[in-house]
Amino acid sequence: MPPTPDADPRPLTDEPLGIDLLNTRWIDASGRHDLLDSLDGLAIWLGSPLVRQALDSAPVPVEEETLQRLLRARAALDEAIASPRQPGPGAVEALNSVLAHGRTGHRLTADGPATFTEVDAPSWLPAWQAARDYLRLLGERPERIRACGNPECILHFYDVSKNGTRRWCSMAGCGNRAKAQRHYARTKST
Repeated sequence: MPPTPDADPRPLTDEPLGIDLLNTRWIDASGRHDLLDSLDGLAIWLGSPLVRQALDSAPVPVEEETLQRLLRARAALDEAIASPRQPGPGAVEALNSVLAHGRTGHRLTADGPATFTEVDAPSWLPAWQAARDYLRLLGERPERIRACGNPECILHFYDVSKNGTRRWCSMAGCGNRAKAQRHYARTKST
C-alpha cells in the first residue's frame, strides 16, 4: 500500500519524474527547503500522484536505503542538467551508476507485447525511474529542459509550450515577480 502523504509543500509539482526529483529542493521567502531531508518527506514524494503513476503502484519501502538512493539519483541529475546537451564525464558516470541498478525488458504475453521493469531492489525503483525518465527527456527535446529564469530560483522545468519560450518555473511565482520588478523599474525611472 502506498504511503499516505501529507500535503506536498513544493511550489512546482507537475513536471516529468526526473525533473520532479530535482524539484524536491526549492527556495521561497522563508529560505531553502529540501523535501528529501527526512523519511516523512520521502513518504510525501512517494505518495504524490506523479510518482505513484511512474512507479505503477509498485511497493517501495519508505526507509533510509530508498532515501539514500534517491539522493544519489538527484545528485547525478543535478550534475547532468547543468549541461543537458553535452553532460560531462562525471555526470555520465553518476547517472549510469544509478541506471545500472535496473533494466527494462520486453516479453510477449497472451495480450500481446509487454514491457516490464526490473531493479536490483525495490528501494532502487524510484531513483532508477527518475534517471530513466530524464533520459527520455534528453531523447525527445533536450533544449526544452531548463532552469527557471529567476537567478534566485533553483527549480527546473520541461518546456512543453508550443513555441518553446517558457522562462519561469511558474508565472504565478517567479514570472509575476519578474514582471513586477520590471514594472517597478519603469515607473521609478519616469
